[in-house]
Amino acid sequence: MAGNTLETVTDLELRHLAAMAAVAEEGSFGRAAVRLGYTQSTVSQQIAALERSVGGPVFDRPGGPRPVRITPLGAVVLEHGRELLAKAAALAEAVDRFKAGDGRIDIGTLQSVSTVILPLLVRRLRDEHPGSDIRLSEEEPEAPQIGDLDLLFYDGPLNGDVEHVKLLDDPYLLVAARGTFDEHSVPLGWLDGAPLVAWPSTCDQPRMEEAFTRAGVNPKIVFRTSGNETLLSMVRAGMGSAVLPWLAIHAAGVESDERLRVHELRPAVPARAVCLHWRAGRTHSPLAARAIEIAVDVASDLVKGRQR
Repeated sequence: MAGNTLETVTDLELRHLAAMAAVAEEGSFGRAAVRLGYTQSTVSQQIAALERSVGGPVFDRPGGPRPVRITPLGAVVLEHGRELLAKAAALAEAVDRFKAGDGRIDIGTLQSVSTVILPLLVRRLRDEHPGSDIRLSEEEPEAPQIGDLDLLFYDGPLNGDVEHVKLLDDPYLLVAARGTFDEHSVPLGWLDGAPLVAWPSTCDQPRMEEAFTRAGVNPKIVFRTSGNETLLSMVRAGMGSAVLPWLAIHAAGVESDERLRVHELRPAVPARAVCLHWRAGRTHSPLAARAIEIAVDVASDLVKGRQR
């Protein structure tokens, strides 16, 4: 018996429950029809369909001007029907908010992107979608995985089935204590045997150091740390120079630091490519799709500013 009832109840439609709630609240089929924007016959048909589904009458109809009365069966259906209608309304609202960009987005990032690109991206996302839930994480492992992240900024290739858009080529520049080198453009060979402070061997750092080796240049690495400010403090203290990408230099405001000087390298070390990655074949949420567009715009503006 329970199985048969379940089969018939599954034929219920939300519009049937909405019609029932309107009739119960208005006390008549006619007023319920006006409220819902239906004809009275349409409301009657919907209530009849509901009664067939639940196997009994949900209203007593005394006729005339007297209001309809809900039956004991109708009271049970109405109680649970209102819960379903509330959940359906909450679902519709959540879907609308999602489509409007007010969902959740998880973004992985790296240090210099966190300082320069990400604040502009987050500010624009929040301005456009104040109800969005933005989650950020910053890790720089040797072999990053995109995992459950929607988007991941990284400056090297990623393992696995991923897609990406390149945001910018980030050139490497030499940062030295003022007076260490007189030339604006420093020959790469001058770094052979010279003391350098550097990042650990993560992200694009190994590729940059391999470019030194291919050029026959072997600087003396005297200190490694992932903290850009710590590296620059060591440069100021005279521990050695540093070869850093432009984004890291720009983020730290090195250009305006009277104790430091930025030099181009001759020949230049190949620039690192800063990319935004996501799982291949993934359908982006509207928020993630907008985040990609904003990241591309921000990177383009940075490149134009650097060139100026």
